[in-house]
Amino acid sequence: MRLPARLTWLAILSLSAALPAQALGESYALTNGNVFDGVNERIRENVTVFVADGKIERIVGAGAPIPATYESIDLEGFFLMPGLFDAHTHLETLDQARRALESGVTTVRSASTPAYQDVALQRLVETGQLAGPEVVASGVYVTPDLGDSVLADPRLAELYGGVRTDDALRQLVRVNADRGVRVIKTRGTERAGLPDTDPRQQVYTERQLRVIVDEATQHGLAVMVHAHGDEGARAAVRAGAHSVDHGTYLSDETLRLMKARGTWFVPTYVTMDEMNEERYDHVLRLRGKHMLPPLERGIQSAYKMGVRIATGADNYYTDDSINRISIEVEHFVRLGMSNFDALRTATTSAAELLQMDDRTGRIAEGFEADMILLPANPLADIRALQDVLMVMSNGRIALKRIPFGVTE
Repeated sequence: MRLPARLTWLAILSLSAALPAQALGESYALTNGNVFDGVNERIRENVTVFVADGKIERIVGAGAPIPATYESIDLEGFFLMPGLFDAHTHLETLDQARRALESGVTTVRSASTPAYQDVALQRLVETGQLAGPEVVASGVYVTPDLGDSVLADPRLAELYGGVRTDDALRQLVRVNADRGVRVIKTRGTERAGLPDTDPRQQVYTERQLRVIVDEATQHGLAVMVHAHGDEGARAAVRAGAHSVDHGTYLSDETLRLMKARGTWFVPTYVTMDEMNEERYDHVLRLRGKHMLPPLERGIQSAYKMGVRIATGADNYYTDDSINRISIEVEHFVRLGMSNFDALRTATTSAAELLQMDDRTGRIAEGFEADMILLPANPLADIRALQDVLMVMSNGRIALKRIPFGVTE
C-alpha cells in the first residue's frame, strides 16, 4: 500500500515504533462481555461481539459458535462501549497519537497543527498504516498571523503579511482544502493560554467569518471557531459556524442562538481547569481560576437549553499532561449531566458533530469496530473511563491489558 507522497523519510522510519498495526482483515469474537452501545441507556449482558474486516459483524447472546478463523478474546465480564471522541485536539506526532489511542480515544477532530502533521496522520490511518485514532484534520489555523505556519506550504508565502483580507482568508481555506483537510479551524477571539492576550477580545468580524464559512462550504467543509468571548462567539454563530469551541463567556442570548441555529458547543473544560496547575505562569493560573466559573455556568445552561455538546480536551497528549476526554466526561457529570448524557457527548453526539454518526460512535452491526473495554459499568460509575483495559480501533487491537491472571 503506497504512503502519501508528502510523508517524510523520518516518519517512515518511525513507523516501526508507532502504534500497534495488525493486518487488516483480522477477525475476532469478543466473548463474555457486557455492552453499552452508546444509544440505549442500559447494559446488554453476556454477549459475544463478532468483528471482521474492521467492522462489527454481529452481536449475539452467549454460547454462539465461534468459527475457527476468528480469534476469541474473553472479556471476562467487563464492559464494552464505543471508543471516545476528542473533538478539539492538536496531534502532531506519532507518540501523541499513540497516547490518545491508549486513553480510549479512537476518533479526533484536529484543532490545527503548524505544518499539516494532522493531515499526514489522517492519511496514515486511512491507509491502514496506523491503528488510529481516526483523524479529522484541519491543517493550518485560519488566523490573522500565521507565524511559522507560513512555511507549511509554498503557497502560503504570500500570506506572510497577515490573513485579514477576503482574498487572503479564501486563499488559506483553499490551500487547506487542497492539502486534504476535512474541517476548517478559525478564531473568533484571542487565546486564553498567553499571558499578554485577553481571551474575550474579538479577532475576526462576523463579515470576515462569513467569508471563511462561505469558502469552506464551497469545498464541502464545516468550520469550527475558537471563541472564548461572547461577542466573538455570537459573530461565529451568525456567520454559520458548525461549532463554537471553548465558549467560556457565552451569554444565554448566544446559547439560545446556538440552539436555534443548531451550532455545537465544545467547551474543552479540562484545558481551562489545567491552567490552575503550578507549572503555568501565575497570570494564567489566576486567569484559569477566573474562567472556570463562567464556563461551568455556560455548560450547565447549554445542557438545560438542549444545545448540542461534544467533548474536546484541547490537548497535545504530551507526556507531561493528563488532560483526557475521560476527565472531561467526569466533569460533565459533576456539573449536572446524567452519566448517559455525558457519555453520549464523547460517543454518539460527538460522532454526529463530526458528521460520521452513520458509521461510528456506537456499537451496532455494520458500524466500525471502534470500542473500549472498562472494568465497571460507566452508566453507574463514570470513573470507570479512567481505566481502559482494551482499545479496538478500526477492528484492530491497539491496547490489551487482559487477562490479569496467568494460566499454565
